[in-house]
Amino acid sequence: MRRPISALLLMISLLAGCAAYPDTERMRLETLPQHYSQFDLVMGWDIRVQDGQTVLDGVVRNVRYYMMRDLEIWVALLDDRRKVAARGMTFIIPSDLGMDQSAPFTVKLPVAVNPGDRLRFTYKYRGSDGGDGMERGLDWMQSFETVVPAM
Repeated sequence: MRRPISALLLMISLLAGCAAYPDTERMRLETLPQHYSQFDLVMGWDIRVQDGQTVLDGVVRNVRYYMMRDLEIWVALLDDRRKVAARGMTFIIPSDLGMDQSAPFTVKLPVAVNPGDRLRFTYKYRGSDGGDGMERGLDWMQSFETVVPAM
């Protein structure tokens, strides 16, 4: 009788040690001032001008695929004719972003932006629903535009 009780107490103590840690990137995503949401990912970012450059700090989260691989984010400043005036990009680390995982990103533009300027975000990746070894994953690219808010 003593052995089953000991085993039960051991199991309870081991399971109690499996505490879940909060997803700090996901919590940060929810507090960022700018947002974009699509079927495959959710993105949030903040914009600041520093030393004549524009810095976009944000978080991206995979909400669709078992795995996103080689996610890139490109940001372009558009002029009045919607031509690219400046561009920056970043690769998301880790290169394999699992379902519901979040990762931070930073993109720098070599010029300062002003409220009312237009930015075009483009992201691309290889998505997989699993089981295909990623060699047959889907290549995807998506763009959207946003206006720089008052800073």
